[in-house]
Amino acid sequence: MYRWLLCFRYLKTRYIALASIISVTLGVATLIVVNAVMSGFSAEMHDRLHGLASDIMIECHATGGMPDPEGHLREIERICGPAIVGSSVSVSVPAMLGIDFRGQRLGRHVNLIGLDPETYNSVSDFGKYLLHPANQNSASFRLHDAGYAPDRSELKLAGWEHRKRRVAQDREIEASIAEQRRVLQELKRQQMTQEERAAEIAASESAAAGPSIGPQFAAGMLESSAETPAEDTPAEDTLTASIDPMEEQYDGIILGISTCSVRTRNAAGDVEDVYYAQPGDDVRMMFPSASEDTKVLNQKFTVVDLYESGMSEYDSTFAFVRLDRLQELRGMIDPQSGVRSVTTIQLKVAEGVDLNLVRDALRRRFPAGIYPYNIQTWRDLQGPLLSAVRLETTILNILLFLIIAVAGFGILATFFMIVVEKTRDIGTLKALGASGHGVSSIFLSYGLLLGFVGSGAGLVGGLLFVDNINGVAGIVERITGQEVFDPTVYYFSEIPTIIEPLTLVWVMIGAMTIAVLASVLPAIRAARMHPVRALRFE
Repeated sequence: MYRWLLCFRYLKTRYIALASIISVTLGVATLIVVNAVMSGFSAEMHDRLHGLASDIMIECHATGGMPDPEGHLREIERICGPAIVGSSVSVSVPAMLGIDFRGQRLGRHVNLIGLDPETYNSVSDFGKYLLHPANQNSASFRLHDAGYAPDRSELKLAGWEHRKRRVAQDREIEASIAEQRRVLQELKRQQMTQEERAAEIAASESAAAGPSIGPQFAAGMLESSAETPAEDTPAEDTLTASIDPMEEQYDGIILGISTCSVRTRNAAGDVEDVYYAQPGDDVRMMFPSASEDTKVLNQKFTVVDLYESGMSEYDSTFAFVRLDRLQELRGMIDPQSGVRSVTTIQLKVAEGVDLNLVRDALRRRFPAGIYPYNIQTWRDLQGPLLSAVRLETTILNILLFLIIAVAGFGILATFFMIVVEKTRDIGTLKALGASGHGVSSIFLSYGLLLGFVGSGAGLVGGLLFVDNINGVAGIVERITGQEVFDPTVYYFSEIPTIIEPLTLVWVMIGAMTIAVLASVLPAIRAARMHPVRALRFE
């Protein structure tokens, strides 16, 4: 009992121990805050990485794709059985996106994906990251009237209203340009001689008598007018007839939000998004055909929605169209059997099933030496990034634990000073019958008490800081004038945090262990003191 009485007495009277307690408190609180933020970032990143990628992906590297996907799915179901609870097929092809913005053509390299919205939502969270609420429940490639991200002023008119306004403006500009040309031609004609006027009239009549081309024509006619296209000309060799953009749309496309916008700051320093294209605009997409004689296809699409996952790797590189339409355009349909080809099969695995076991079983069935397939889990696909996050978290924990280790050295120095200062008291205790074990336990208990008080205070402080971290970030921003997390870089409104109980436990145990270990050497020295020599100590 006397051991704990002495411990509490020294804790209240020895203010030098307060420095050690503060060091432990800061170390524990910092570890809790850093681990909570890193866990929040990691969970957010995992959700978004897994949001578009399914559990397991089978990618075909052949130009023509993977024939008979239905047969492949039946074979996969035979091999994996009930482990597979969802599947979807898609076509992925590199493409060049062209956007007309204020008289300029902007180009972006993208990955064009043809998908079936119904089955694709069963293997991923694709719909969750679309802007229009109706598309979040059931994705559609039809342009909506309005309702795209009502909280964003830049997209307030997105949809048919924006499309009709843009078309009306384009027609006004075209009419104005045509009127200017007419006036210039009229002025030029007034300055011409009678012979020059007669030559111009003759040239106009000759041009009017020539052949005309209708609204729809084969691309082969453009290359050589002497060739006549066959009746079974593929869809990609036919240019689509013009439509009335005020009433109709081209094939729908969903763009990653960063492919057609940039986040920046205005003159007032406020963050704003500048959209080069938004729902209702028309864009051009150039991509290769799937035939052996590869051609570059130039197709016009209408933007019907935007995809925003918050991961720049996805938002800046992906564009989505209807699967059947992309197969038709690229010529991925067998003209004899009508069987369609795909480039990717995505599988959703039942909860609790080891993804690596399913992956390995599929690799044995479709060996890379025979099939041009790449079979990966979503973690394999993002392996380097996930490994980098884990390594960063580990290094941060090691470095921050050094703060507690420094506190341990402070406890060690403090206890040695106590041993020297209280040598006569230690001798008195041993003369009164206290054993060496009893004397050493005083210092060990004192170290445990310091570690418990310091880690307890750090636990409370760390949890309070995590709970109010966004408010603290706002205060720091107002004081320094600098944003803690730049919204032009990080696409989230709040700092994500997750508190894991197991992390709290090992941080507390680690801090108290360091405090106890720091008191071992002083405890041994005190326990080995001879009572007579201790009492004679000056």
